[in-house]
Amino acid sequence: MKIDNILSSLEAKHPGEPEFLQAVKEVLMSIEEIYNRHPEFEKARIIERLVEPDRIFTFKVPWVDDKGDVQVNLGYRVQFNNAIGPYKGGLRFHASVNLSTLKFLGFEQTFKNALTTLPMGGAKGGSDFNVKGKSNAEIMRFCQAFMLELWRNIGPDTDVPAGDIGVGGREIGYLYGMYKKLARENTGTFTGKGLDYGGSLIRPEATGFGGLYFVNEMLKAKGIDIKGKTVAISGFGNVAWGAALKATELGAKVVTISGPDGYIYDPDGISGEKIDYMLELRNSGEDIVAPYAEEFKSATFFAGKRPWEQKVDIALPCAIQNELNEHDAQQLINNNVTCVAEISNMGCTAEAVDLFVEKKVLFAPGKAVNAGGVATSGLEMTQNAMHIQWTAEEVDAKLQQIMKNIHAQSIKYGAEKDGYINYVKGANIAGFMKVASAMMAQGIV
Repeated sequence: MKIDNILSSLEAKHPGEPEFLQAVKEVLMSIEEIYNRHPEFEKARIIERLVEPDRIFTFKVPWVDDKGDVQVNLGYRVQFNNAIGPYKGGLRFHASVNLSTLKFLGFEQTFKNALTTLPMGGAKGGSDFNVKGKSNAEIMRFCQAFMLELWRNIGPDTDVPAGDIGVGGREIGYLYGMYKKLARENTGTFTGKGLDYGGSLIRPEATGFGGLYFVNEMLKAKGIDIKGKTVAISGFGNVAWGAALKATELGAKVVTISGPDGYIYDPDGISGEKIDYMLELRNSGEDIVAPYAEEFKSATFFAGKRPWEQKVDIALPCAIQNELNEHDAQQLINNNVTCVAEISNMGCTAEAVDLFVEKKVLFAPGKAVNAGGVATSGLEMTQNAMHIQWTAEEVDAKLQQIMKNIHAQSIKYGAEKDGYINYVKGANIAGFMKVASAMMAQGIV
């Protein structure tokens, strides 16, 4: 495999898509050695087929705001790969949404879903619509207009969207309600649904819970106890909330959260009512964390900064892609960080990842660490297909087992001769081998 040639060809075809090219390069660098052991992959052009999405839908979404003015947004669905099951991946509503971001997320989702061992392919979608400052009625009208364009191309055995940034339970409800009306069927076409109409228990917390289950396995593999460890978390949404809950439950102390305005450092630990307050902040619509320091006097707010400058044992990016850069990585290393794990998608820049691996820091990528969210979505799909609902304990037990299995796969392919576990390499190879094997078995399609 000639990585430079493949990347050059991709860049020529898809100029101005840095996030997508970054995601592809990371995977190709990891799998090069094992790929070259399989000449049948080269003959079938597995890589060339894998780095291009199966199809992309782009559409306008006209809707009417509360003033009666017509607004127009762009909508997307990137169906990346369905070799191992129906397309599966979230919808993101945010002003920053563009095709490069969605392609990178769909590409990552393909491998992440493969790691869960559940039958799900990879997809992603969304719109440059921003839910901030919009009324419930405006959000409903937008979601209905969005679904009017997309509904024919999704379905329980075709493509199953879910939530992501800007798409929570409210938005999923509006989207699914419109889909159900148009398709005239009540099926598991969406995940992240409300408990009253087919949703799964612990789904909102699942990404954070799964991330901590994975981190705990990483530490245990090195004989380290998570109890008493200090944890830096970025973000303050559902992912950070779930991570803070589970980290506290496992005996660690969460000392930071962050937002676009800066970060909070609370040396007394963010637990109990403080974790509940995170949800109040999230629901306020302000998208800032500064009020936390006014509410709890033990905390300090650092405006315009990121939490990675604090001395902690464990660092968990939980917000957005490339939120932890090489400078942040060096600060963490200088402060003797024990473990870094991306609970956000591609939370670290390529340079930061390279530095962690070079310095032999325990580091794991998002496609492994944050797979708990989509794994629980897969469990929701199963419950919908069986017309049942499992208890929270049943879902949680299945989630824990899935994360343990992902960790085991990552060690299988990522263990190096000196004892270091390269989780980036391990997760990428494990996901790739499953997808590639399925593609080989199904011919050139």
